[in-house]
Amino acid sequence: MGDTRIHNQVQKILYATTVQEVWETLLSRLKTIGFHHVLYGFTRFHTDSGFGDDNDHLFLTNFGPEYMKGYFLEGRYRHGPMVRWAVENSGCCSWGWIGENLASFTEKEREVVAFNQASGVTAGYTVAFPHSLKRAKGAIGMSLEPFNGMQSQADAIWAAHGEDIEILCGIAHLKLISMPLPKRMLTKRQREVLEWISDGKTVADTAQILGLNKATVEKHLRLAREALGVETTAQAVLKASLHNQIFTF
Repeated sequence: MGDTRIHNQVQKILYATTVQEVWETLLSRLKTIGFHHVLYGFTRFHTDSGFGDDNDHLFLTNFGPEYMKGYFLEGRYRHGPMVRWAVENSGCCSWGWIGENLASFTEKEREVVAFNQASGVTAGYTVAFPHSLKRAKGAIGMSLEPFNGMQSQADAIWAAHGEDIEILCGIAHLKLISMPLPKRMLTKRQREVLEWISDGKTVADTAQILGLNKATVEKHLRLAREALGVETTAQAVLKASLHNQIFTF
């Protein structure tokens, strides 16, 4: 990467302390290159039966609320052809792949294609990130301005800047997944009790260490389970760890 702007942006991402800092740095570079709308998604809970609870995913985007209502809130992303491609592959893919494979798509996938065409979101690229964890999936899609660009233009941008884009997106992704998931934030006390329980301490031990009574510790554990959307304390410890909520502050 000979471009000093890329070097500066990589450094900003590496030293960022918030999700917003990482996201704004990445968006700034992609907009400068020509990809004006971006959607990033990551989950550690993907299975063969689907993506699971939306609250366990990290989604970042600068698409408008109307598009996101139809694509995300109404669940179309779950049947997006490029989402399926990202789940099954790693690397980069031109959205020209959609037209080349349209005949093989399911009815729901074709409905998503029609929705995107009606929204003008038709020219862009997707980058799917490799993961060593079986259930972890992450990808980023980037689009030209809706109704204002052809796939050939996106392909030309990628030919000129694709390598830098992949590297910058990959670094941003690795930084983002090291940060706490904003949707599952625990209180300081909830984190403390989960940390001690994960260390093998009993409720009584934890109460003594923190100067609390057992009922208070049990209350914080219950609230932590509710915040994380799980039924048992063991599940809470696991999910809190996966969401970078314990031993990270």
